[in-house]
Amino acid sequence: MRTYLDHNATSPLRPCVKAAMLTAMDVHGNASSIHGEGRKARKLMDDAREALAFNLGCLPQMITFTSGGTEANNMALRGVDVERVLVSAVEHPSVLALGGERIPVDAQGRVDEAALAKLLQGPKALVSIMLANNETGVIQNINELAQVIHNAGHLLHVDAVQAFGKIPVNFGLLGCDLLTIGAHKVGGPVGIGALVIRDGLVVEPLVQGGGQELRRRAGTENNIAIAGFAAVAKEPLLDQSTLRDTLEAALPDATIFSKHATRLSNTSCFALSNMSAESLLMNYDLEGIAVSSGSACSSGKVTRSHVLTAMGVAPDLAANAIRVSLGWNTTEQDITHFIAVTHKLMARAKLRAA
Repeated sequence: MRTYLDHNATSPLRPCVKAAMLTAMDVHGNASSIHGEGRKARKLMDDAREALAFNLGCLPQMITFTSGGTEANNMALRGVDVERVLVSAVEHPSVLALGGERIPVDAQGRVDEAALAKLLQGPKALVSIMLANNETGVIQNINELAQVIHNAGHLLHVDAVQAFGKIPVNFGLLGCDLLTIGAHKVGGPVGIGALVIRDGLVVEPLVQGGGQELRRRAGTENNIAIAGFAAVAKEPLLDQSTLRDTLEAALPDATIFSKHATRLSNTSCFALSNMSAESLLMNYDLEGIAVSSGSACSSGKVTRSHVLTAMGVAPDLAANAIRVSLGWNTTEQDITHFIAVTHKLMARAKLRAA
């Protein structure tokens, strides 16, 4: 039996999502076709878009479906006509890889508002700040930051992929101009995301060749995944604070990063002294537990976390960082198993040191 605690990477498909997708598989028309089958496919997609819009507090036509959060982030940062791009130093790699000036963060991983204010004293910029961090779970005060950014005459993009389905994500209340969301971090399908674009804001398409998505994103829409996206949006917000607190309380010797900041209820990023992340990951896996390093990358190797580096964490400590992320199907038994294995690994490390 495996204990899966890596939901911030991807979360298993919820039964209700699977059911919605199986139903959508019987709708075989192209939503751009005008015949009966095409109209049926169009209705399925329109219904899903309306359900998402209701959840997000925006108009349906403001939602552009994409292949996921990475594409939506690229579309936002590449498609808006501005002179500069400012990004927080703890953003997802799909944002950081696009360049831009870095906005510092404090020791808890929160945007340094004084530094941001200085950076805003310049030509028109698009500012990109994530709502919740994928490694530490830190939640930024987006509403307050949005006011500062707009008062200075700039635009704001928010990557809410990790926040979606875990905390309220309301486009209007956040006060941003662009919003990225994805489905698979809370039990939705992989390969579907969306960019919410403020009404009237022009965003040049990344993918061209057709008139789909109001000419913002060419290509036949993935109706099966879109149906699953809408289904997961209707689920209650994830709250695993009790299990997360139990886990952290059982590790009094651990350094818990961003402990004093507001965090997602499902995320704990911590380090155990003299126990490297690489060694821990392998030992957890051998014990039937799936977790990740806060710095896991697409190559499967463990590298130093840019998030912890930006927070000023010492390199030796950052190299020990482990991320445990809970999901919709995480149980008390899972946490008990994780704690027991962690205590065993700590005892083994002490014996070796002695």
